[in-house]
Amino acid sequence: MPGAAGSGGGSRTTPILGPGDQLDFLRRQVLTSRNIRDGHWVDLAVGGLNYQIEHHLFPSLPSPVLRRAQPLVRDFCLRHDLPYQESTLTGSFVLVLRYLRDVGADRSAAAASARRSD
Repeated sequence: MPGAAGSGGGSRTTPILGPGDQLDFLRRQVLTSRNIRDGHWVDLAVGGLNYQIEHHLFPSLPSPVLRRAQPLVRDFCLRHDLPYQESTLTGSFVLVLRYLRDVGADRSAAAASARRSD
């Protein structure tokens, strides 16, 4: 699943991996994580866990160090054509709410179709 690395302003969605998807550790962590970039106040409010990509790659790294690891990981992803997804806090909430709306709509449509076929 290659893609351009960079600060996708929240327009990209995180892929949903199925049981048959075989990804190595690095790709699984990078492709299924998104960082929240809203400055130092977010760092303080969430204890540095807004660096989800780095946190998933290096779970034992102390939270204050995640910020310093971020440019290294982002540059690595850029060099290896891995999408490095970042969004604002608001943008992330919007993405989650859209996903939940879409999943709910799909489920409602499937249920309505099942009722009509009965």
